[in-house]
Amino acid sequence: MELKNLVEQFPMFLGGSPDAPVFSTGQGLVLTLELLSISSAIGFALAVPLALARNSSNWLLSRSVWLYTGLFRGTPLLVQLFMLYYGLAQWPWIRESWAWPYLREAYGCAILAFTLNTAAYIAEILAGQIRNTPHGEVEAARSLGMNHWLLLRRIVLPSALRRALPAYSNEVIMLMHATSVASLVTLADLTGIARQIYAETYNPFEPFLIAGIFYLVLTNALAWIFRRMEKHWLAYLRPREAH
Repeated sequence: MELKNLVEQFPMFLGGSPDAPVFSTGQGLVLTLELLSISSAIGFALAVPLALARNSSNWLLSRSVWLYTGLFRGTPLLVQLFMLYYGLAQWPWIRESWAWPYLREAYGCAILAFTLNTAAYIAEILAGQIRNTPHGEVEAARSLGMNHWLLLRRIVLPSALRRALPAYSNEVIMLMHATSVASLVTLADLTGIARQIYAETYNPFEPFLIAGIFYLVLTNALAWIFRRMEKHWLAYLRPREAH
């Protein structure tokens, strides 16, 4: 390992390249953060109604969500990405739809795969916390005359979201690690840049070491952010000190 190689290769991982994929603003770190932020945000927005549907008294609705979450949690993310990237073009109605300009690009397929995958995991996390809402909270809300939807909006969902935070933080960190598979469909994220440098120099150690350092820093940064959030939102769960 040569320090000179590390210094020369490091800026390549920061992104901002004019060769960025369509719909993206950069490569390397920029692309990894884009994939993570967009997929986790849309996935969370999808997961909330899916979690409510998962706990619905409507058998068909609940089972439909169960089938979706089981499918995406039970198959590898890489297989899902390959099916979208290589398989969507096989359907004429998709090629003729408004979404095709996005789905024909590796970037769009990666966003879709990561979003659907993380939405399935988050939906089950939230659904479990909704089921575990303390009975006393529900009864107290009903005694105040709250209807079903007001109960969900004011009591059940806020409580479930707070209690789901530790598991949700793990899912976001796992998703950040999982974005590395985007390099297998030609995207130049952190792992993709490392693979490109390796292909050009035949020296795998330095580029993958730099990529690993970036992932390590991102992991610790996300963990710190979520610890701060847990300290704020879950303070009421900590035992009070005796005076």
